[in-house]
Amino acid sequence: MVATETPALWPADPEAMRAAAAAFDIKRLEPRFLDDPYPLYRALREHDPVHRMPDGSYFLSRYDDCAAVYRDVATWSSDKKVDFRPNFGDSLLYEHHTTSLVFNDPPYHTRVRKLLAPAFTPRALKALQPRVEALVDRLLDAAAEGGRFDLIDDFASAIPVQLIGDMLGVPQAERGRLRDWSLSILGALEPVLSREQFACGTAAVAEFKDYLIDLVRRRLREKNSDEAEILSTLIGASAFDPRSAGERLSEVELLHNCIFLLNAGHETTTNLIGNGIDLLIRHPQAMRELRGAWRARTSSAIAAPPRIPRLTASPCRREPMSISASAPRTAIPRNFPIPSGSICAASRTATWPSPRASMPARECRSRAWKRRWRSGNSRAALPKSSATAPSSAAAAPASAASCTTLCGSAEGG
Repeated sequence: MVATETPALWPADPEAMRAAAAAFDIKRLEPRFLDDPYPLYRALREHDPVHRMPDGSYFLSRYDDCAAVYRDVATWSSDKKVDFRPNFGDSLLYEHHTTSLVFNDPPYHTRVRKLLAPAFTPRALKALQPRVEALVDRLLDAAAEGGRFDLIDDFASAIPVQLIGDMLGVPQAERGRLRDWSLSILGALEPVLSREQFACGTAAVAEFKDYLIDLVRRRLREKNSDEAEILSTLIGASAFDPRSAGERLSEVELLHNCIFLLNAGHETTTNLIGNGIDLLIRHPQAMRELRGAWRARTSSAIAAPPRIPRLTASPCRREPMSISASAPRTAIPRNFPIPSGSICAASRTATWPSPRASMPARECRSRAWKRRWRSGNSRAALPKSSATAPSSAAAAPASAASCTTLCGSAEGG
């Protein structure tokens, strides 16, 4: 099925779209772009694929150019110290975002990643699977019982907050602030930062750091027997533990990468679920096919557990995330010069055609649902429940991540 784009949002005239592409500014996004960015992305790819914005930064929209930014670590940098300094100054927001693993280059990135790795072994992550399945089942049961729920608050954001709360060993009664802290810290990464966002973000980092220091001290005094908890492993590789030897995480590195763990897991999981449901709502035929497949499976013999379409990858294909990179070296994607030191947004979202197209639905077996089927506890009636999602759950364009060029001159592929 192919769904047509809303014609009223963008003009059909190619010259008008060329002008819209030339005027694009990520710091001044129009409401129609937030409603449907894909026609403008197409115009950027066709008319201005290496687009220079008013502040001197660049926006890349072609796949090959974006892929080159992602892969060429010799030319492009993820270090955000120069990028974040104007907005954050010497604040705790600056300390956090420039200490987090994702916003750094080797050798810092390599060292910190190596020290974090023991907490994320396949064995450690496998231990989380039954916990995730049980959590999802509990949330779905609650939704079915209530008949109505908020998709984001009651489901999409609850999953990462609870899971990462388990991983950090946060007591259940102390998890209420985790999501608000995460939203405030991530909100400070908006292209245009208000004073209120800055103040909220800075306060959130301070409160989260203080809480984690207290939690770490408690953990040093009291052992945790929860096999899903990884904080103890991280503490053992840090300066918090006087018994640790050799190369280790500093106290600041441990604290900020724990904050980063919540922020990264919370935002990606919540947005994936929200965008996935939004896509199904905007593709009613796909929703009907999914429900039809589910009903067909659940009406078959009990000996044959249901096979349901796997849609997890589809929202990633249709609403992919983006990154931005900074470039202290000059790169020339497809012979377009980008000066040394420029900030460049490599938008994976912009490389895609409109997501209003057929959604592939490969099938897989879900272990959790298989067990529910065998126990006679399936929730076939759940799709009939009414779910409400706030507007923030809509499939909005992902923010473009920035890189900085590092070198003098290079030829792009």
